Amino acid sequence: MLPATEQETNDVIEYMASQAPDLAVEMVQKVYSENVLHVCHNVWDVHTNKDRWWVITEPTNLYSQEQFPNMDLALTFHIGLCLRVPRSERQKLSALPLEPFAESYRYLDEASDALKHAQEVADYQAIGVRCREALLAFAAAAQTVLPWTSTDDPPKKADMKGWTDHICVITMPGTTHENRRHLFKTLLDSAWKFTNWLTHSKGSKWHDAEAGFHVTENAIGLASSAVIRHMRGVPDQCPACGSHRLSPERGYRDDLPDVKWERPTCDKCGWVGEPVMIEEVPRAPETPRKPPDCECIVPTVPLRKLLRPIGSSDS
Repeated sequence: MLPATEQETNDVIEYMASQAPDLAVEMVQKVYSENVLHVCHNVWDVHTNKDRWWVITEPTNLYSQEQFPNMDLALTFHIGLCLRVPRSERQKLSALPLEPFAESYRYLDEASDALKHAQEVADYQAIGVRCREALLAFAAAAQTVLPWTSTDDPPKKADMKGWTDHICVITMPGTTHENRRHLFKTLLDSAWKFTNWLTHSKGSKWHDAEAGFHVTENAIGLASSAVIRHMRGVPDQCPACGSHRLSPERGYRDDLPDVKWERPTCDKCGWVGEPVMIEEVPRAPETPRKPPDCECIVPTVPLRKLLRPIGSSDS
């Protein structure tokens, strides 16, 4: 039996109550945990007053132990089901904690749908266009939430390489993140170069479009996660117990019921971080205006009507 928090146990009990209200849960045990494709699946052995079930997480589903007497078989079936179910059906875009990168992920959704029906070079080029737009949308959102602070002139808005360097330096500073920065820069730069080639290539194949989509999805997924962790003050590990089992927790305040907040929490010891306001659409920071170089002119005669150029019509 693996250690489990009280919240994890209660979540499984509540899930069983929602799926099988006629059964009474008598015992719950976490018996196995495995990471598959960056997703941690926990297996729970649930005893009820009538039978036993496997409850497997991410996404959560239950399996009768009469039909799946072997735990490995149930987990294999569960993982296979997760891979077969289309991404758009597993979780709606509106339910993902992607702020402020929703626009970028919409382009990725469009590219994913287009890939299923692509047959000709023009289709592959269109997928390249959507992937390029997804990368540009990511860079534009990152520019807003990670404003340029250097005294040097900022890169142009469409300068993907310039903003990639800035994003990686801000979100992963210091020598300890050197290899991580190199990986993220390489991923974003490779995705940008390949999708630009795909957009204009006359000799691309379907597998090129597939590669373009997946490298773009991977690069944006990893990079946006790094930016969001930086924005919301998520530490590398729990400052109280050192655990890496950190999860986001969202909620509302009584004095600001229309504003959504998020804070990091430790699944092991219950530590909670400082809440950060969540904005659906990021707002650019206000930049102070430079004072004029010359003397200010203050008009003393009130403007009563607008004068038109000579010869223009009043109509």
